[in-house]
Amino acid sequence: FMASEVLVEKKKLENPPLEIHYLGDRALRYPAKRITKVDAEIRELARQMLQTMYSAEGIGLAAPQVAIHKQLIVIDCEPDNAANPPLILVNPTIKKASRDICVAQEGCLSIPGVYLDVKRPEAIEVSYKDEHGRPKTIAATGLLSRAIQHEMDHLTGVLFVDRVENRLALAQELDKYGFSSQAVQPVA
Repeated sequence: FMASEVLVEKKKLENPPLEIHYLGDRALRYPAKRITKVDAEIRELARQMLQTMYSAEGIGLAAPQVAIHKQLIVIDCEPDNAANPPLILVNPTIKKASRDICVAQEGCLSIPGVYLDVKRPEAIEVSYKDEHGRPKTIAATGLLSRAIQHEMDHLTGVLFVDRVENRLALAQELDKYGFSSQAVQPVA
């Protein structure tokens, strides 16, 4: 058993290592490239992403949000639980998604303040490589399932606001927090 080399303290840093980009920034719209080699550089990136995520009080962060176009996401649905290790997913692929759809509020570190309902499959099965490059599969439901789907969207340049069906609520919320509705790219 190899312990994770990317353990970071779950705390806010004054100066997080990476800069989160916001809705309207082109960086969020480029598709991420597959990672061919999981090495020390990728582990360091994951570490910095986790530090940045905890500093921003998030539960997930995708590399494109910090303008790095690689298929890497980090997730921790229990940021207040030091014993719960975060998930690091390299090149994640959804293998199965349930027919059951659920609606829940989502927010995003790239669109601070805005929380809106999004429909997603309730349960998914995801294959990925861990921080050591080992292939893994995880079955996720509830918040974890939603967080993975949300972060994986970032890898294809999709933001949760692109999936919001209530266009009026969306426009109002974005306006309230100083974001432009023009920056939304609705998914079919």
